[in-house]
Amino acid sequence: MLRVPSSISANEFESLKIQDMTFVAYRNNVYPPRNEIFFEEHAIIYVLEGEKKFISPTQDIHVQKGQILFFQRGCYSMNESIDTNYRSLVFFFPENLLKEFVAQNLSLFEDSTEGPFEQILSLESTENFNKFVDSLIPFFSARTNLMNQFLKLKFTELMLHLLELDRSNQFKRTLFKIYQGQKIDLGYLLETYYLKPLSIEELARISGRSLSVFKRDFEQQFHTSPAAWIKNKRLEYASFLLQNTSKNVSEISLEIGYESVSHFIKAFKEKYGFTPKKNH
Repeated sequence: MLRVPSSISANEFESLKIQDMTFVAYRNNVYPPRNEIFFEEHAIIYVLEGEKKFISPTQDIHVQKGQILFFQRGCYSMNESIDTNYRSLVFFFPENLLKEFVAQNLSLFEDSTEGPFEQILSLESTENFNKFVDSLIPFFSARTNLMNQFLKLKFTELMLHLLELDRSNQFKRTLFKIYQGQKIDLGYLLETYYLKPLSIEELARISGRSLSVFKRDFEQQFHTSPAAWIKNKRLEYASFLLQNTSKNVSEISLEIGYESVSHFIKAFKEKYGFTPKKNH
């Protein structure tokens, strides 16, 4: 559910699962000072101890103990150098599970209206929510054949707690948009993520489309394939960096997503007719 750098081992998480879904992961080890992470699913982070900073393409959020964050799937930067005593619970939600919850509780969403779009929503916990979290911790060491049933109830309880804490109705609006299958604008998506190391399949997932629909919609809008558009955009950015910064070819190659410098030089020459060294 969570793709992280290879320097972070899976055993740094303790996980509870509902069938093939990770419902909640508990972590008290510390990431390196700065990381980019990719949430393949929507997620909620509850800060148990410490502080940390999250950065989305449009937001910069500093969180502390007791705060709750809802992340729409996608890429985020995180910086945990603020406090090395950081501990958190992370809840992962496949989209079908969220849609199922909304469908079963449509009366709660009748007043959902349009509002501001934020990739990260922040909520403040209450004593009741803290008690709910306390009720989850024992399940990490529990041994029961009824684990799936217990965790499904906990999922519903979590959703209801968050709706109660959602004074601005942003969480409610976001859930309802997910339920309606709202798609992210492709122009916004690609401008935001073209430098990220994401596959076309992952971009389609973030956009709220199947791979085939993503490719069809993209070609209708941009008259080219997603892969060709991203390659061209990255090379244009590389040209800008060569002309306006002191970065060398190897640094720029890495920054725009080419693991091989020779492949970058070849692609650059195919587009511009000369090597990046000559351009610089």
